Amino acid sequence: MSTNPSHDQTHWVPLRRRRQLPTYYYHEHFIEMLDFVAHHYGHALRDEHVDLIDDFGRLPLPAQCLYVRLVNRKGRVFAVNRLRYDELGDITSALQTLRDRRWVARPDDSHFHEVLNFLTKAEISGVLLPSFAGMSRSLRKDELVAFAREHSTAAEFMSRLDTDRLLVQRRVDEINYLLFLYFGRVQDGLSQFTMRDLGVVRTQSFRQSYEPRFNDQGEALEHYFFASRLHRLRSTRADDIPDLAAQAADWPEPNYSGSAATRDKLAYHLGRRMELAGDLEAALRLFRLGESAQCSERVIRLLLSSGRRDEAERFLERCIENPRSDEGVLIALDLYERKFARKRTSVVTDVLRAAESIDIDEANSGSPERAAVDHYERQGMRAFRVENALWRTFFGLLFWDELFVDADATLHSPFEFVPSALTDGGFYARNRSAIESRLSQLDDRASLKRDLLRTSTGHYGTANGVFRWRRSIIDALFCLLDHAESKPMREMLRRLCRDYSHVRYGYPDLLLIDEVGVRFVEIKTEGDQLRRNQLLRLQQLREAGFRADVVRVRWVLDPNQKYVVVDVETTGGRGEHHRVTEIGAIKLQNGKIIDRFETLLNPQRSIPPNITRLTGITPAMVADSPYFADIADDFEAFLQDAIFVAHNVEFDYRFIAQEFQRIGRDFRYPKLCTCTSMRRLYPGQKSYSLAALCRAYGITLKNHHRAMCDAEAAAELLLLINEKRADALQSSSAPYS
Repeated sequence: MSTNPSHDQTHWVPLRRRRQLPTYYYHEHFIEMLDFVAHHYGHALRDEHVDLIDDFGRLPLPAQCLYVRLVNRKGRVFAVNRLRYDELGDITSALQTLRDRRWVARPDDSHFHEVLNFLTKAEISGVLLPSFAGMSRSLRKDELVAFAREHSTAAEFMSRLDTDRLLVQRRVDEINYLLFLYFGRVQDGLSQFTMRDLGVVRTQSFRQSYEPRFNDQGEALEHYFFASRLHRLRSTRADDIPDLAAQAADWPEPNYSGSAATRDKLAYHLGRRMELAGDLEAALRLFRLGESAQCSERVIRLLLSSGRRDEAERFLERCIENPRSDEGVLIALDLYERKFARKRTSVVTDVLRAAESIDIDEANSGSPERAAVDHYERQGMRAFRVENALWRTFFGLLFWDELFVDADATLHSPFEFVPSALTDGGFYARNRSAIESRLSQLDDRASLKRDLLRTSTGHYGTANGVFRWRRSIIDALFCLLDHAESKPMREMLRRLCRDYSHVRYGYPDLLLIDEVGVRFVEIKTEGDQLRRNQLLRLQQLREAGFRADVVRVRWVLDPNQKYVVVDVETTGGRGEHHRVTEIGAIKLQNGKIIDRFETLLNPQRSIPPNITRLTGITPAMVADSPYFADIADDFEAFLQDAIFVAHNVEFDYRFIAQEFQRIGRDFRYPKLCTCTSMRRLYPGQKSYSLAALCRAYGITLKNHHRAMCDAEAAAELLLLINEKRADALQSSSAPYS
């Protein structure tokens, strides 16, 4: 094996070691949370929350630790004999302290449903069988729970149960409220702290001071009211949904936009549960409580399905005359035209049917957006896959200081990355002068690029809740700045400033630069749906002054598509330390071989004897051969614009990709597997190994396990595969509907 350092391109990356947690890490996390809430949210705490914090501080340390352990466990019912924590030793005394001070208690009738969910199937059967001798012993756990709920009262069941061995965590609601204040969402336990300390979850590092997310107790309690019920809904059994729906009559009227948005989600999801249960009137009442576009759509559809057309028409007219959102207008106009103006198809269907089509080889179907980029680049355009990243990165870099640095840039906790001004919709109003000043920089592109580059290099990799750092997006952003007019960019950025929460998603897949200028393209394949937010973003881009379209991909067998059929021989079958010893590749186009690539490689490590026996490649044969780094440019040029094909393609592709990774380069090509394709298109073979298929179809394989020979055989299989693909594609072209 050569030790020539000039050829050693291996990049060694140290393994990430899991950090050691201190013994009482969970207790430290709980104290950190309590101290934070007490410091920042004293104005939002009721007496019971203040009492909890004070009472917890007066508990002995073992009792504190045991209670925090319960907080971090799922549910609030526990079996005493299953509570084992080595660091606490014998927990008897700590448990008795928690009982005496009413932090835990025996479960009573009010905990009936929670106890049923906690008990095992055998434990439930043991309680029920003495009273229901005829009960089937083959019932599943969920069936037993349903039987107990239907045939036994809470008092009867609990009286027969040995509750001394069970305990229930008390003060749960108070703990959940404190966690809600800290995280801004209903949170089960403190696992986020643990993942932070293990290095799994990153916390933001913009500032060490934080502002409370709620200005007063009323705002905090209102947000918690709707958030806690939405959280409860997600785990509520179907039998309990009617009770939850009946409580909607007592919901408070929201006074804050954030809680109103959560109320809308609660109304929609609870309404859908009632709709699926068949109680359409209850569902309708719930949907009317929400003000979102989704709730309004369900109101209209339920009114129409129940024959109340006049009421549905009046509701639609109100939605159009007094729109609450752009999406709401889009839905209302579309439904009005279809239901009352006799328009047969939806606007989404119309857009898809009118879309331009491009033909791309079906072998690219695993990544249509990337295939479309390649298609447009072959036509001489510049093309970037951008989706939401382009506009969010532009927005985040341009307004970095206003979002994260300035004194008015507010964050609520170390785990929160999205500034409050974006979540509450007040970013533009609070920073209007600075925002308009930034937007005026669009008239001086050279200066703007310098500022964006300075921000990007200065903060690259800093975790934030607006965008992810990707070097390729910076290239796309600068290309946009080189070719777009200022006015449409201002319009789109200003829209993000005013309503970030609602317009951060749905942007088109591709940015194209053609002979006219900037164009945005949403890629759809047969069977894909165009979501409403995607349609809305296309409309907004057009209104701003951009060209923005849907383009449909039609899968074809492109005769001009190039394929490179590859086979590699290696020093071993698995592991990142094995290397490539030989590459053989055949380039095909239009069913004909148009080029070949073949080379032995010095693997920079030993070749095991069993591999030499299999391939015939000896250490002496590769001693003077080039290293992979020496041929990388030539091989990548050979692959240009082609689909990477191999028999069991993941093996060959992985080894080539690892070789490129060792020299610090990415390797990404569309792939086609001749083994998988033969299984799909030519079923019935006992074996789909290369040798077996060659015997079955009369393909020459004289020197098996040498790269060029195997590549030539796989190329013959590719020709068989393309014959069947062509037949299948001709008979399965499905129109949009």
